[in-house]
Amino acid sequence: MSARVRTRDDVAAHVDAAVRYATPGTVGAELELLCVDRAAPGVRPPLDRVAALLPGSLPGGSLLTTEPGGQVELSSAPAVGAAAAVRRLAEDLAVVRRALDADGISLVGQGTDPLRPPVRLLRTPRYDCMEAYFAAAGEPSASAGPAMMCSTAAVQVSLDAGTRADAAERWQRAHAIGPALVAAFASSPLLDGRATGWRSTRQRIWGALDPSRTCAPDPSLGPVEALTELALTASLLAVRDADGVCRAAPRGLTFGRWMREGAPTEADLGYHLTTLFPPVRLRGWLELRYLDMLPDPHWRVAVLTAAALLDDPVAADAARAACAPVEGRWADAARLGVTDPELQRAAVGCLTAVGSPVVDAYVERWTARGRSPADDLLDAHTAGRPPEELLLGLVEVAA
Repeated sequence: MSARVRTRDDVAAHVDAAVRYATPGTVGAELELLCVDRAAPGVRPPLDRVAALLPGSLPGGSLLTTEPGGQVELSSAPAVGAAAAVRRLAEDLAVVRRALDADGISLVGQGTDPLRPPVRLLRTPRYDCMEAYFAAAGEPSASAGPAMMCSTAAVQVSLDAGTRADAAERWQRAHAIGPALVAAFASSPLLDGRATGWRSTRQRIWGALDPSRTCAPDPSLGPVEALTELALTASLLAVRDADGVCRAAPRGLTFGRWMREGAPTEADLGYHLTTLFPPVRLRGWLELRYLDMLPDPHWRVAVLTAAALLDDPVAADAARAACAPVEGRWADAARLGVTDPELQRAAVGCLTAVGSPVVDAYVERWTARGRSPADDLLDAHTAGRPPEELLLGLVEVAA
């Protein structure tokens, strides 16, 4: 039977016990891609059709899942170094693309669906509770909830938490570089057929959901302290009954209050932690959740960059110095991208610190010019390119 959770120290101990303290070097990544029927791009292909086409296993060991709006997600196996993780994930992605392409379905790398309204295809009790929770919260959560579940896609990078001696520094560094990387890799300026005024609409949507579970923590806190505080102050999104089925939680009940007035267990706390979505999530490792999905091959640049800026000491120091003027500017980064001079300088400093020809080519193409992939999509939209073409990625950014 799962033990009771009674105090803040109990929560902190649970969080700390899950952290895999280790010397950095292991890298993983997740790619979320929009699934588009080329014959009917305005309609989401049914999940059963997509599922029937997906391979049962992949040569690089990536796992395949589907998201509520029909997005396909590939989660790489952990690898030693970013280059190996990218190589395996790219090989697996090519296999999945071929399988879907044979039936007229394309996988598109953009941070938001530029054309189709949010329609939930995946029906599970967890997502039922999630949809009801955000709807009951009123605006802006009520609109952001369905958009988050059904119309967003990210590239997430998972990196070692570090040793006990350096975990706090790595945690803070992951947040410090966040706004610059959000700006550099923004690729979601459109939603529902309209320009939103944001370069990373995906990041805007996540920010509008529920600050109690999606906000960046106090930068002075270490990872365990930050996640403990977030866990205690966030409202319960759902709880699981004795059979493990998700049920709606009482509205406005935080875990801290439940701990004082009820009898939550470690199993309850563990599930609650899966419903928290800060920009960097502590899941035994560090999961960077703030990057828009990008078309091939540019998502590889995002993974290589994020890994280098945390795992390479020289690159990390250069990036931290470059980002000092823009730390905490999450909303500006999502809205302005690298059209903002300070964010552009920080982004250029971060990417050039990586010292990779592939990353340098990305900088030359976009960042150094004060642009990101979002700007190519905006130009195409302004020029009157049909929304179907934008959804299918048939613009210069996909070259």
